[in-house]
Amino acid sequence: MKRVALVIQYDGSYFSGWQRQKNAISVQETIENCLFKISNQIIKTFASGRTDAGVHASGQVIHFDIDFVIPIDRYADVLNSRLPHTIRILESVEVKNSWHACYSAVYRHYRYVINNSKIPNLFLNKWSWHRYQKYLDEFSMSIALDGMIGEHDFFAFQKSGSNRSTSVTTIKYIKLERTEDLILIDIKATGFLYGMVRSIVGQLVLVGEKKITPDIFKDRWVFKKKYDVRESAPAKGLCFVNSVYEENIFKRINKNDLFPKFVIRGYS
Repeated sequence: MKRVALVIQYDGSYFSGWQRQKNAISVQETIENCLFKISNQIIKTFASGRTDAGVHASGQVIHFDIDFVIPIDRYADVLNSRLPHTIRILESVEVKNSWHACYSAVYRHYRYVINNSKIPNLFLNKWSWHRYQKYLDEFSMSIALDGMIGEHDFFAFQKSGSNRSTSVTTIKYIKLERTEDLILIDIKATGFLYGMVRSIVGQLVLVGEKKITPDIFKDRWVFKKKYDVRESAPAKGLCFVNSVYEENIFKRINKNDLFPKFVIRGYS
């Protein structure tokens, strides 16, 4: 058996999320069905992180075990020729049997994009949240992020239905940046709670619209006031950018492969 790792992109607006579900089309099911067609084997795939319905991925990482005579670096081309246009495989590599797409990851990187322009943009609509009612004060929003780096309990930003045993996680990097009308919010963490990024963004928008202060934002998560965190950003503005590992197993991928330049500015 060979263990194959893939880095993949998908347009989340066409799927019910990453994980296979009974009555909806998922990215996992679509890829596993394709693997069955080319190998006649029932293949189980494992992802670096789950994404919800409507959430995109520019560098999701998955792995699977397979006993099939095909060069490992050819899996990307073979799968792309059979997958729908809403899923693309960027690279396929062989990894050690001890390597795991999820458990071997050092951290994951999500980016949320807000379009704060009064005029909608056809080419951004699917990939951003068009929040135009008020000009968002990015300086206040950035101030609200102070103190979030490190290991904390983010229970207030966890949606109901999570199966995690703890709401404690470690944020390694968080930054908000305005590029003209686009506001980019990047978060890198060892793990993400269910609905965490969208809840954070929903609260940040309240800060940017002067509905709450940065101090109130901080008070809500520090003191776990989940009942006050009612606003959540829509899925379409969220993208799973990539997973980072101690060893860089993907050699052909660069930052411009992971996200379009007009949105990725400042990516690291």
